[in-house]
Amino acid sequence: QVRVVESGGGLVQTGGSLRLSCAASGSILTFNTMGWYRQAPGKQRDLVAAITRGGVTDYADSVKGRFTIARGNAKNTVYLQMDSLKPEDTAVYYCNINIGNNREYWGQGTQVTVSS
Repeated sequence: QVRVVESGGGLVQTGGSLRLSCAASGSILTFNTMGWYRQAPGKQRDLVAAITRGGVTDYADSVKGRFTIARGNAKNTVYLQMDSLKPEDTAVYYCNINIGNNREYWGQGTQVTVSS
């Protein structure tokens, strides 16, 4: 059993910052990748940023230079630092953990709203 919990969403003005946290627990020895996805109303869920066990990162073009993903000191934790937020960043943000063998798990999502 794997549990994924996100926190840190909220309401912020354009240009502001938020930091999302994700912690995965349960039957996890290690992970292949952990990442953040987002889904706006009426749109598909898209990758925002991901990090591999080895520390390699990947970002959506729309957030490069503004968002930073990093692993936490605690096992199976990641953070997403979001700066210079724009109204188009408004979405529900989901944490994902891939532990191999086609097994991946999702959190319940956290709402991020950027007001103009």
